Amino acid sequence: MTSIVFMGTPQFSVPILQMLHAEGYDIKAVVTQPDRPVGRKRVLTPPPVKAAAVELGLPVIQPEKLRGSEELQQIIDLGADLVVTAAFGQILPKALLDAPKLGCINVHASLLPKYRGGAPIHQAVLDGEQETGVTIMYMAEKLDAGDIISQKAIPIHDTHTTEQLFDELSIVGRDLLKETLPAIIAGTNERIVQDESQVTFASNISREQERIDWTKSARTIFNQVRGLNSWPVAYTTLNGENVKIWATKPSEQTTNEKPGTVISKSKKFFTVATGEGQAIDILELQPAGKKAMPAVNYLNGVGSKLEIGDHFE
Repeated sequence: MTSIVFMGTPQFSVPILQMLHAEGYDIKAVVTQPDRPVGRKRVLTPPPVKAAAVELGLPVIQPEKLRGSEELQQIIDLGADLVVTAAFGQILPKALLDAPKLGCINVHASLLPKYRGGAPIHQAVLDGEQETGVTIMYMAEKLDAGDIISQKAIPIHDTHTTEQLFDELSIVGRDLLKETLPAIIAGTNERIVQDESQVTFASNISREQERIDWTKSARTIFNQVRGLNSWPVAYTTLNGENVKIWATKPSEQTTNEKPGTVISKSKKFFTVATGEGQAIDILELQPAGKKAMPAVNYLNGVGSKLEIGDHFE
């Protein structure tokens, strides 16, 4: 049976690892990021892939940095036929790329060559794309630039958040890899060179991208909010305090008010002016120091003093 080193870190990668194990591949080791402090109490927590690997009884390697590390040589010395990565979080050194006889392949959550980089799902939603998907690809020294082996597209609906797409694309990636692996092992798979003229990038989300600019259109803000749900979450400020915005809906109202101004309130939500004379309904939010809550709870509680004319910065 083909021997594999699997490399991944977040929950997205877990169903892919579980599939490889269930299919009987010889998993020599699982490589993932080190345990990190999580939450306000900074509890040292293993990444989801490590937790899954331990449950499956698989050996785990956790290099802080792969390049130049002792762990790199340890992984190469395992002599695996194939390296499979899925959201591992580090670029593989050439020494590792060249080691397995079947190469190194990656499960990437976009339709390459669009959205190379670390946040392809976020960026697709932020940009209001109508579809996304998964690419199985050979890895190269350049970020996400290797030859395409197979792809599967799915639609993006207005109801999708980034978190929901992560879950869906994880299963798409699992199933596509399961279908594609026999051809890779047999050497009969396709190799499609990426069209460099069509390349776009999706860098990791910056703090600047998280802040809502109310002068943008209602649709742009709607995409931003769902594109950053459930992490890192879009935010704004009210009376000098940060407020996270979890869910919105473009409003049918039009307005001449300054963007960021509360223009109406109802029992279930309130409406804020945006750019282009548009407005957006705020459906779920999280005041500073509180848990996320429906707008109705906010208006009946901590936000009961919110008035028409108040302004989000």
